[in-house]
Amino acid sequence: MALVLNEDQQMLKDSAKNFCQQSSPLSVLRKLRDTNDEIGFDTQIWQQMLSLGWAGIAVPETYGGFNFGYSGLGVVLEESGRTLTSSPLIPSVLIGATAINEIGSESQKLELLPKIIAGELLLALAVDEQATHSPSNITTTATKTDKTYLIQGKKTFVLDGHVADKLIVVTRTAGGTDKEAGITLFLVDSDSPGLEIKRTLMVDNRNSAQVHFDDVEVPSEAMLGEEGNGFIALDRVLDIARIGIAAEMLGSIQELFDRIIDYLKQREQFGVLIGSFQGLQHRAATMYSEIELCKSTVRAALAALDNPDLDRIEIAELASIAKAKLSEVYFLVSNEGVQMHGGIGMTDEFDIGFFIKRARVAQQFLGDATFHRDRYATLKKF
Repeated sequence: MALVLNEDQQMLKDSAKNFCQQSSPLSVLRKLRDTNDEIGFDTQIWQQMLSLGWAGIAVPETYGGFNFGYSGLGVVLEESGRTLTSSPLIPSVLIGATAINEIGSESQKLELLPKIIAGELLLALAVDEQATHSPSNITTTATKTDKTYLIQGKKTFVLDGHVADKLIVVTRTAGGTDKEAGITLFLVDSDSPGLEIKRTLMVDNRNSAQVHFDDVEVPSEAMLGEEGNGFIALDRVLDIARIGIAAEMLGSIQELFDRIIDYLKQREQFGVLIGSFQGLQHRAATMYSEIELCKSTVRAALAALDNPDLDRIEIAELASIAKAKLSEVYFLVSNEGVQMHGGIGMTDEFDIGFFIKRARVAQQFLGDATFHRDRYATLKKF
């Protein structure tokens, strides 16, 4: 697996870095928070991202994309993580477009993927129902009638749920709770009768929603994949999303570390730079070593997604390694960021606090370190 970027990927990374620093600095997120923006992201910045082609990076050319692979999308997510850019890039592109491309029928792909790339359609994945991630623990039901299905239940932690045009809803059409068999996915219009979407304000100021389904009627054509056999395909989509989230987390971690080092080089105590204190140097060295491991982990996982020779289990193992490792290191570096900045790190006017808040949400999204260590052990049959 390639653990370094090729020339094209490096050029994309440089372009994304320049855009995020100039057009979407962290001050944009602060403004969204302070104004309690109803949408939750800057629509003009999102339109600029679309014009750069970011929504089509990992989509095949057949459907209007650029087929640049997940390694390409990963470097864009990494740079967006440096500035904590809030956009539909994760829920609609990384997750939504991937789900359509991986699970959808040919007609669904031809209809929906070009709209996602053009920014005409926003998607959101509704999978979790509990406080912790458990993609097979599904109690939301889809009951078949003559020509339709009736969906009943609730979902939580639905990213961009309140602005999505369609929801990708994970339901149970057969089997018992927490069983992989019997899971079916549907595309549900956000304005469907019986559907209630309530926005929840997250600590990291990203969009999330609680969704309730009260006999929401959907046609059979809205089904993604096969009835009752949706879990394996869903798990593949979730693994791609986990690796993409890990890439975004990597960018945030690197930005945090750069800020810490800059502060150690500037702050004086007792007439000397605090960066000269051996205790702080040791802590910085530990972080540096962990971040280098994170880089290799994320690069390997992204490269694996673009390697057709690797099977589902190998991808799953790499996804859990990446998500577990990045969650742990983001926790470490965000804590150190606050501590090494001392009292100023606790103040709202300083940006470090935004990173520690994002770290806590990103750690939990699609499974925390504990979830993925357990999953990896299960996959390896330890």
